[in-house]
Amino acid sequence: MSKKKVAKQDRIIAKAWRDLELREKTYRERALKLFSWICARCGREFAGKRVRELTIHHKDHNHDNNPPDGSNWELLCLYCHDNEHSRDQVAEWYGEVTPGGEQEPPSTHRPFAGLDALLKNKK
Repeated sequence: MSKKKVAKQDRIIAKAWRDLELREKTYRERALKLFSWICARCGREFAGKRVRELTIHHKDHNHDNNPPDGSNWELLCLYCHDNEHSRDQVAEWYGEVTPGGEQEPPSTHRPFAGLDALLKNKK
């Protein structure tokens, strides 16, 4: 690739990173003003310098969906945020639905169905 093309590509990538950082900064600041500085999963409280350990999690995983009321956000600590995204990845690997999703039970067999009626007949 020519030096001109590489330089242009570098400028585009740098601009994309700057835009991302600006967008994150704005919704992060809004979320920290809206919500208490408590992890929504583990309940740990954060204050002072430790607030940087809180992340803004987009509930629908769409980082462009930033409503002014913060309804698509929740504050999660670094560990809970990593866990949240890891659960989705593991579910994708195994072809399973994440908790809260709709999924039929793996088996429809009910071994004790009708047992109460059989026990009543023996009395």
